[in-house]
Amino acid sequence: MRILHTMLRVGDLDRSIAFYTNVLGMGLVARHDFPAGRFTLAFVGYASQPGVSPSSAGTPLIELTHNWDTPCYDLGSGFGHIAIEVQDAHATCEAIKTRGGKVVREAGPMQHGSTIIAFAEDPDGYRIELIQQQR
Repeated sequence: MRILHTMLRVGDLDRSIAFYTNVLGMGLVARHDFPAGRFTLAFVGYASQPGVSPSSAGTPLIELTHNWDTPCYDLGSGFGHIAIEVQDAHATCEAIKTRGGKVVREAGPMQHGSTIIAFAEDPDGYRIELIQQQR
């Protein structure tokens, strides 16, 4: 068994795709419209190897689900965050801000440890934890 994807409901699909591709550097793997159900699915992710599609490499994806008649969602209190490993959390935060993204916790050591982390937020308010690779 393996993890295939995590699904997030989004209010504005184009805005969300732009965030995950332009701000976080993921690739758009697939986009499917379902007119009869009035929804669209878009899958984004990172390639595990240069030139290899994330879907064919078995890389976990994020499924962005846009229900055409729902402009926004209450995030609730159960969902935590998506975690992404980065080489340099400080540089990644700067790149996110430069590309118009929102950093909600600057890079620094976690409260009860030494791992360097940061948090960004997507346009719908979902948190993305940036965890710096241990050297």
